Amino acid sequence: MQHDAAALSAALADLEQRQLRRTRRIGLAPGLINFCSNDYLGLSTHPEVTRAFIDSASRHGVGSGASHLVTGHGPEHQALEDELAAFTGREKALVFSTGYMANMGVIGALADQNAAIVSDKLNHASLIDGCRLSGAEVKRYRHGDATHAGELMAALESEARLLVTDGVFSMDGDLAPLPELARLTRAANAWLVVDDAHGLGVVGATGRGCCEQFALSPHDVPVLIGTFGKAFGTFGAFVAGDADLIDLLVQKSRTYVYTTALPPAVAAATRAALRVSERESWRREKVLAHARRFSRGLAERGIGTAAPAADARVVTSIFPVVLGEAGRALEISRRLEDQGFLVMAIRPPTVPAGTARLRVTFSAAHEEAQVDALVSALAGALAA
Repeated sequence: MQHDAAALSAALADLEQRQLRRTRRIGLAPGLINFCSNDYLGLSTHPEVTRAFIDSASRHGVGSGASHLVTGHGPEHQALEDELAAFTGREKALVFSTGYMANMGVIGALADQNAAIVSDKLNHASLIDGCRLSGAEVKRYRHGDATHAGELMAALESEARLLVTDGVFSMDGDLAPLPELARLTRAANAWLVVDDAHGLGVVGATGRGCCEQFALSPHDVPVLIGTFGKAFGTFGAFVAGDADLIDLLVQKSRTYVYTTALPPAVAAATRAALRVSERESWRREKVLAHARRFSRGLAERGIGTAAPAADARVVTSIFPVVLGEAGRALEISRRLEDQGFLVMAIRPPTVPAGTARLRVTFSAAHEEAQVDALVSALAGALAA
C-alpha cells in the first residue's frame, strides 16, 4: 500500500463498500443483553474475583513494573502458575501477558526455519501468525480433518515437527479431533500444540477443557495453552507442560522474555476466578444448558444455521448462525439490537468469504427467559 493519505482513504472506502469496515463500541446501551461476550462463566464481575483484584492492587500497586526475568515476577504470578499446573495436571505452567503472545511465543520457541508445522486451516489468527513468524515450513490441513493432517505430517522432511490446533474453534464452536491428532503426532514424534482458550472452564466434566473431554493425558497433549479472558473473566494467558518445556520457554520465548509481566492484581483475580470456577460448577452446567436450549429453539422453528461441527455430540458455549454475505449478517445483527440483543456480525477475514455469521455466545449470567427471547427475536429478524 502506498504511504499517502489518498491510498489510506481508498483502502478504507474499499472496506466500507464491501461492508467489511470495523467500528468500536463504547460500552453497552442500558437494557441491551449481551450475547457475544467471551465471559462464559460470568466471572468478570464476580464479587470474590473483584475483591481479590482490589486487595492485591492495594498491596502491590497496579503494575508489575518490569518483565518476569527482571523484577516483574511476583508471588501472585508464582502462585497462579502453581495452581494452573495443578488445574491442568501438568508439571509446570507459565503465565503470559496475552493469549496472542502465548501462541506466538510457544511456536517461535519450538520451531524455526529448520522446522515444519502442520496447522488447522481455521486456527486462530494468533496461531497462524505464530506459524508464519517462526520461519518454519507451514502446511495447512482441511478443518478438523485428522486424516489430511496425517498425510501432510507424513510428507514432511524436517525432523522438528509441530501440529498446531485450537481445542474449541472460536468462530464455529466445534472441537478439534484431538484423540486422532494425538495419535498421529505420537507416531510421528512431533509436538502437539493445543490452544484451548475457549474450552477451559466450560468443556469437560469439571471444566478442564478438551483434554478432559477426550481423556487425554499430558503425554498426549504436551503443550497446552489457555487464556484468562474467556471463561475465567480476567486477562492474560498461560502455557502448561512438563518442566523442561516451561524452562525452554523462559529461555527462548521472545514474547515472554521481552514484555512487562501481567499486573499482580490480575494474577490474584485469576486465582480467585479459578477457585470459583471449580467450586461453582453450576456455572459451567448453566452455560451448556443455555446452548442446548438455544439449539432446540432454532430447530423447533425450522431455522438452519449451516454451522459446521467436527464433533456435534459436544456442546460448547459458542453457537454460530451462518448467514453468508457480510451485509446480511450486519442487517440481522441490527434487527436484533433493535429488539434489545447484542449479537455482533462476524465477517471476513475473521471467517472465510461467504460465511459471515452471528456468533452467539452463552454465559452463566444469562437466564432461560433471555435465551428464549433471543430465539424468538432471531426468528423474527430472519423472517422480516
